[in-house]
Amino acid sequence: MHFIIIAFVLTTAIIPLVYETYNPTCGSCFPVVSWDICSTKDEGELCIVRGNEQVVTVIRLIAFALILIVLIFCTVAMVWVYLHVRRQEMRNRRYIFGGSNNTENHRESRRIRKILFLYTLSLYFSYAPGLFAAFANKPISASISRTFVPLLGFWNMLVYFLPNCLKYQRDHPGTWLVTAYCQVLRPQAPCAWSP
Repeated sequence: MHFIIIAFVLTTAIIPLVYETYNPTCGSCFPVVSWDICSTKDEGELCIVRGNEQVVTVIRLIAFALILIVLIFCTVAMVWVYLHVRRQEMRNRRYIFGGSNNTENHRESRRIRKILFLYTLSLYFSYAPGLFAAFANKPISASISRTFVPLLGFWNMLVYFLPNCLKYQRDHPGTWLVTAYCQVLRPQAPCAWSP
């Protein structure tokens, strides 16, 4: 898997260098085509000054393929872990006698499966817009995809602290989930949403 990642990164970085496709756009260098007014054609007509449209298309295809491979790989890994946890729960059910320990194992197994599902969902919330914006030339769709990818850390933080927040809600009945997050993340400061 690491070889695939290294190959995609090198390909994405080297191809635009060779074809002089890196151009400044919004304060960063991206493989885009730079347009300017032509001196040989009619007034007002634009020509490509630097870059290559075919290279930009190839880079977008590579980005689309990379995001798709990441989503497929992570989904398959999460499904495999989900099935492994479920299978282990079924195996443990045969060997444990008594209802209390069995229900505790089932509750733990359900909790693990729910966390796996939420982590996978956060991955899709972050990277799925990038799949749709890979071929869009519109700045709005590019901005949307560039906004959602960094939010993966935020979604993962919410999933990571969810068990602590649910425990806080059990200990303090009637507490909203937002309040529980506020109390868990900043336990010393009073929360504005406290009942």
